[in-house]
Amino acid sequence: MRNLKKCNRIVIKVGSSTLTHESGLLNIRRIEQLVKVLADIKNSGKQVVLVSSGAQAVGFGRLGLKEKPKDMPGKQAIAAIGQCELMYIYDKLFSTYNHVTSQILLTKEDVDNPKRRNNLHNTFLRLLEIGALPIVNENDSVSTEEIEIGDNDTLSAIVATLTQADLLIVLSDIDGLYNDNPKTNPNATLIHHVKSISGAVESMAQGAGSNRGTGGMITKIQAAKIANQHGIDMVIMNGENPNLLYDLFENETIGTYFESTQNKEVEQ
Repeated sequence: MRNLKKCNRIVIKVGSSTLTHESGLLNIRRIEQLVKVLADIKNSGKQVVLVSSGAQAVGFGRLGLKEKPKDMPGKQAIAAIGQCELMYIYDKLFSTYNHVTSQILLTKEDVDNPKRRNNLHNTFLRLLEIGALPIVNENDSVSTEEIEIGDNDTLSAIVATLTQADLLIVLSDIDGLYNDNPKTNPNATLIHHVKSISGAVESMAQGAGSNRGTGGMITKIQAAKIANQHGIDMVIMNGENPNLLYDLFENETIGTYFESTQNKEVEQ
C-alpha cells in the first residue's frame, strides 16, 4: 500500500491546462499556489523536480492568438516566447521563498544518447545536491518530429528515471483515472489504486481533456508504465487545488495511485 510520507525525491509534472485559463493566458493564482506549496514541500526536506508544460500556451496567449499555430516554425516561435516568460515567473515566485531555480530543456536526442543521458543524470543529481530546484521542459524551440519526446507526461517519467526519483506526481485537469470518461458519463468511477497496468486499464484512457494540452489520459498511463518499470510510484491527481499535495503526503486517498509492483489487481 502507499506510504508516500517516506518519498524523498519527487518529480512533479504540471500541464498546460492546469497552468492557464481557457483564454490561454497564465492562471496567476494557480501558479502562485503551486509554487508556494512546492516551496513548502521542499522546506520539509524533500527534493523537488518540476516538469512544466505551458510554454506554447503562454506564448500564444501572450501574443493574443486565438489558437496555436499549426506549422512547426510557428510552434517553435511561440514556445521560445512562452518559455522565457514562464521561467521568469517561476524564478520570481520561487525566489520569494528563498529557493533557487534552474532550467533544463531536453530533446529526444538528449535522453537517447548514452553519453548525454549520463551527463543529464549527473547534472540533475548535482543540482539537487546543492539545493536548486530544476524546472524541466522539452526544448520546443528546436525540437522537430525526429527529435521530440512528444509530450510532457512521457518527459516527466523519463526525468523521474534520470533522477532516480521515489515518486512521480502528474497534476492534470482531471481527478485521476476513471473507468469511463467522466465528462460524458456522470456515473464514471474514479480508480484509486492500480497495482498493474493491464489492457483493461489502458482501455479506460481517453483523449486530451482540453485544447491547451498536448496529451491525455493515455499518455499518463504510458508515463506510469515507464515509471513503474523503474520502481517508481506514480500518482495522477487534479492540479486545480495544489494544497491537496499536502494531503497526498499524509497518505490520504488522492487521485489514482500507480504502484510499482508486479501485482495484477485494480482496486476501486
